[in-house]
Amino acid sequence: MCGIVSLYNKRQAPVQQETIGAMTRVILHRGPDDDGFHVEDNIALGFRRLSIIDVEGGHQPLCNETRDMWIIGNGEIYNYKELQQWLKECGHVFHTDSDIETILHLYEEVGTDAPKHLRGMFGFTIYDSRNKRLFGARDHFGIKPLYYVETNDSIGIASEIKSLLELPGVKREVNPTSFYHYLTFQYVPDPDTMYQGISRIPPAHFFIVQNDQIHLERYWDVEFNPDESKPFSYFVEGTRSIMLESVDKHRISEVPRGAFLSSGVDSSSIVAMLRTFENVKTFSVGSDIPGYSELDYARRTAAYLGSEHHELVVNAQRYMDELPRLIWHQDEPVADPSAILLYFVAQMASEHVTVVLSGEGADEFFGGYNIYREPHSLRMFSNMPGWMRSSVRSLAERLPDQVKGKNFLIRGSKTVEERFFGNALIFSEEMKSKVVTEDIFHSEHYRTPWSVTEEIYKRAQAYDDVTKMQYLDIHTWLRGNILMKADKMTMANSLELRVPFIDTKVFEFAATIPTKYKIAAGTTKHVLREAMKDLLPPEIKTRKKLGFPVPTRYWLKNEFYKWAKELIFESNVDHLINKAYVLYMLDEHREGMADYSRKIWTILVFMLWHQIFIEQKHQFGPYVSPNVEVRRKKDSLQQIG
Repeated sequence: MCGIVSLYNKRQAPVQQETIGAMTRVILHRGPDDDGFHVEDNIALGFRRLSIIDVEGGHQPLCNETRDMWIIGNGEIYNYKELQQWLKECGHVFHTDSDIETILHLYEEVGTDAPKHLRGMFGFTIYDSRNKRLFGARDHFGIKPLYYVETNDSIGIASEIKSLLELPGVKREVNPTSFYHYLTFQYVPDPDTMYQGISRIPPAHFFIVQNDQIHLERYWDVEFNPDESKPFSYFVEGTRSIMLESVDKHRISEVPRGAFLSSGVDSSSIVAMLRTFENVKTFSVGSDIPGYSELDYARRTAAYLGSEHHELVVNAQRYMDELPRLIWHQDEPVADPSAILLYFVAQMASEHVTVVLSGEGADEFFGGYNIYREPHSLRMFSNMPGWMRSSVRSLAERLPDQVKGKNFLIRGSKTVEERFFGNALIFSEEMKSKVVTEDIFHSEHYRTPWSVTEEIYKRAQAYDDVTKMQYLDIHTWLRGNILMKADKMTMANSLELRVPFIDTKVFEFAATIPTKYKIAAGTTKHVLREAMKDLLPPEIKTRKKLGFPVPTRYWLKNEFYKWAKELIFESNVDHLINKAYVLYMLDEHREGMADYSRKIWTILVFMLWHQIFIEQKHQFGPYVSPNVEVRRKKDSLQQIG
């Protein structure tokens, strides 16, 4: 796991060493073990390394035999040994056992088709001096981040936005449209970011920088192919088989490994499968507020599975003390409170291991979110003609709010495209009009959330409603929220996180499971639960997903209240946000008149991000957790022993 930076000067002028140095140095946390540079003509590559595979020989940038191609890469390629063997048979000469060198020779052999052959997580850039271009790609599902920006002079590409902010000519400006979408989704959907002019390389895309332009192209797409001809048992056995194979692949490393453990089936399954191959260290985190901690369940699961278990309790003060730095690590606002607890559990894990496995992606691939049960509960509306649905909605909307079933009628009268924007729907359009300043709300930058989801739903129009919801979440929630926080919060601690569920081979199989086997027996992820039941404690099979719950609802009424009020007053966002309404929500929440916790938290995270990155009131620089040195000393002692 590493951090990469590449720079192309459009004026064909030499890249300044101090520029690429500053862009690389600011992501020290992504790679505290080593750095490396290649500067040639108007091209520069910068690299920070966290040594995982070929610890001694994997220094980057790496070159080919003729030294006319150079590569920097972030991530892990789990099929690199097979590819390496094939490429050697084709005549390629390897100088290291690095998985990243395999990508370089693969590019020499198959050109821009190279990403299609890779199984893993990656973001990489190749300088191809033969064709005078940069070529690179981001992995299939967006596990590893990759951003780009274009100025009058340069095109910059990097693992984190903060690297691009070091590039002369890049402005620190809010993208108003991104801000609107953030209020809906609690993150900024692809391909935009919260910064005007800075974009993401979308997952499953490669890029070419040549002739002073950047070109992006999709190399792979998500496709569901349910197979109704196979029995339930086929999918149960197949799921267990493909997941054991994926976990085994994700064990590749020359450094200590462990796993995150909550109390749900996803992380517990990863630990149980990993335990079949090796002894496991597990890590859990919780809060000190009753009802907002899964530590007891995780502890019992760890005991059942026989792992060496470590746990941590985080209180409100510690959470608040670390919050500004963690928003800096996120690069842009992601209003998921669990991201901060993820940082703390990663910090603890980094004392013991360099690699952790985790359960992200199981819900999107195997149909795990409770909201996926909604099409079944609303099935009575599915056969209604359009005019009848409209009449039901019109009638329901006129009912008083206290009438039981009003929301059920409204949601049932809508199509899935109208009612589902992913796992987070923070502000409705009506509430946005109260939170956003009037001038901004009615400006040319305003876009409804349908402008994000419409094109995705068009590509999924042949699927049933549950599969449409999965498809949407894979293209929005998974990459924008789940994987964003997973990467940024673990890399803040120089810890590599691997996600065996989010694997191309796993998805290919999961995509064949019919909906009737995913949402069944009164639960979600039915196939996965059945596939894992013999490995897990009986109580885990039916437990609802909680992840790492955070008591922001409670803290905003108590410990966070004063801080929140001060932040609202101090933040320089009056041109974007109606502070009077935000203060009204905060006080209503404190008095118990309404639960505005998610909405308030979304605004507060944006305000804090704005202070850090736009107003620059808080200054942070290159930082490596002290736990990294502790871990190194432990590794050295183990090697001596």
